[in-house]
Formats: sequence, C-alpha cells, structure tokens
Amino acid sequence: MTHPWNQLIAQLPNPHFLQTHEWGQVKAAYGWQPHYLVWDDAGCTVSTDFPALPRQPVKAAALVLKKTVPAGGLAARLSILYAPKGPLLNWGNTPLRTRVLDDLQRFARQQGAIFLKLDPDVVLGTGVPGTETEIAEPGGEAVREELSRRGWRFATDQIQFRNTVMVEVGTSTEEEILARMKQKTRYNVRLGPKKGVSVRTGNKDDWPMLYKMYAETSVRDGFVIRDEEYYRKVWALFSPDVEGQRSPIAEPLIAEVDGEPVAAIFVFAFAGRAYYVYGMSREAHREKMPTYLLQWEAMKWAKAHGCTTYDLWGAPDVFDESDSMWGVFRFKDGLGGQVVRTLGAWDYAPNPFWYAAYTKFVPMVLDLMRSRGRSKTRQQLGG
Repeated sequence: MTHPWNQLIAQLPNPHFLQTHEWGQVKAAYGWQPHYLVWDDAGCTVSTDFPALPRQPVKAAALVLKKTVPAGGLAARLSILYAPKGPLLNWGNTPLRTRVLDDLQRFARQQGAIFLKLDPDVVLGTGVPGTETEIAEPGGEAVREELSRRGWRFATDQIQFRNTVMVEVGTSTEEEILARMKQKTRYNVRLGPKKGVSVRTGNKDDWPMLYKMYAETSVRDGFVIRDEEYYRKVWALFSPDVEGQRSPIAEPLIAEVDGEPVAAIFVFAFAGRAYYVYGMSREAHREKMPTYLLQWEAMKWAKAHGCTTYDLWGAPDVFDESDSMWGVFRFKDGLGGQVVRTLGAWDYAPNPFWYAAYTKFVPMVLDLMRSRGRSKTRQQLGG
C-alpha cells in the first residue's frame, strides 16, 4: 500500500523518492529522526509521524531528517538537519517560497541546528554549458539569489548529485527512444542479445550476490559503499508488495550470460519518475556490453511502471575531462537524455561558530571513515 505521506507529496511539484516515507524509515534505522513538515493555508505543521492526509489543500511539504550531534554538556541540543531533494513546492510562487523558507529557518533555530541543508530540484538550466544545447532557467536563478540574500551558503558538502541526465520515456515509443541514442550506444544495446546477454528482474534471493558484486565494483572503481545491512534495508523497504501497489518501488535488473550474473542495476520509481541508483558489474564478459542492455531494459521498465522520465542519477559539476565523472557522463550522454542542472545543496547556519567548526572538522572525519570503509570492503572480499 502507498503511505499517506507519499500520496500527499506525489501531488506536489517534482516529488522525489528521497522525500518518501520509506526513505525516512531507512535513515531512521541509522540515527536520523524524520520530521514531516506540511504547509497549507492555515500555516506549517510539524510531526514525527504522518498517519493521515491533512484536511486542507497542501501547498508545500518536506521530509526533514534530524541527527543529534554529541558535543558534551555545552552543546547537548546541537543537531544537523537535512531535507533530501526537498522541500517540495512551486518555487516560482514567491509568497509561498518566502513562507516556506521563513518557517524552515525558524524550525532550524528551534531544533538547535548547526545547519539545515536542502537540495531541491530547482532547475538552473538544461544542456551542457558552453554548447548550443545550453538553456538557462531564470526562475532557478531567482531562487539562488534569494537564498544568498537570506544568508544561505552554497554547501561544500554536496550529498546528492547537483546535475543529472534525464531520458524522456513516457510519450515516446521504444523506437523513438532508441533513435535518440548515439549510434555507438544503440549498436552496443543491440550487441548484448546477439552475444548471449539476457536481463531478468531480480528478487530478495539475489541480494547477497548483488551486494558482493557491488562491493567488487566499489573496490575496482575506487568508491566507498556502506555495509550490506544498509542496502538490505533500502531494498526491503522499496521492494514491491504482494499486490504490486506500493509507491515508491525498486527492483534489481540483472544481466546474465549463460546463467552467470555479470552486471546489475537497481531501478527506483516514484510519482512518474524512475531512477538509476545503484550499478554494479564484473570483469567477466564486459566485451558483450551488458551495461548498455541493462540501461535499455531499465527504460522499458520505467515506461511499464508509468514513468515519464528516467533519471540517470548524476552528471559532472564541470563538463570537461577534469571532472571525475566525465567518463561516466560520456556513457550516459550516449543514451539520448538531456542534461539538467539544478541548484545543488545550500546550508542555513543559525550559529556561524558551530557551522565553521563543523565544516572544518567533519571532512577530516569523513576521509578517515572512507579509508576504513574501503579497507573493510576489501577485507570482506578477501583481498
């Protein structure tokens, strides 16, 4: 069944799976407390549970995650707040935007927050900067200017990707989607089946294998992942229910050669948008291009689940070879999508002293944790 909170936010502009009740439950298992903020004509209400839909028409909403920061007796109430891909509202409605930002800033002060981070899908423009595809979005620039005037700061810690690539799948036929791909990409999509690659939908029995493949990928490609229990929590909460009525939903698509899994992705869907979130592969049979076939099957999966767009989940901040995501972007760019550039994460810091201390100290801690995480993953793989 679809949770009432999800029913509510699905009606607002740019609803995102990171704002769903399920995502709040994932983070609740790891030390975060979900707060559900709703704006209607009567004002803003805040709750740590959301059992039913409000009576009045809702104008805006936000899932805000809170984590207490232990810092001794002097700072017992300090916390950090994060609204992943929120708040959700019509950002072009200036009076509403003003009211929501006022209330969020007040909420941050009441919660003793070191900072409140938000990264809504406010579009600054589409296309690759400096090319003929670039189109600016004045409304996004107006939001950025207002945040700056209010004293919000562009965050050095960007939790989510600021930019992404979107593929339109809702109104296009499969032939039209293929036709928008670059010729080499289209060739690689068709190569897989000719070389014996097939794709199937996975289930919970595949989770141990998928995590191991994901760990192998992280070691090979040099990124950090969490422990297996974290992903099991995510996959379980977003898995289809018995009736197939859950929204959001996530399923793994697994590419195989002669019954041997060689690559996989997890695809999420919520409120008309699908997302490519986790990708993994093995060295075996890479020449058969299983990752291309997986993306094609994901687009068809998205279309079958009523989605109009397929979010390829990430693009470079700087669109040249200096960016670490450039190689990944070249792969995604071939799939025929459109670059979408958004506002990114911004921080409101009620207490500048604690914010300065936190932003100086935490990166060092995170670097140490990432290093330990890489070592732990290698040990789990026996390497």
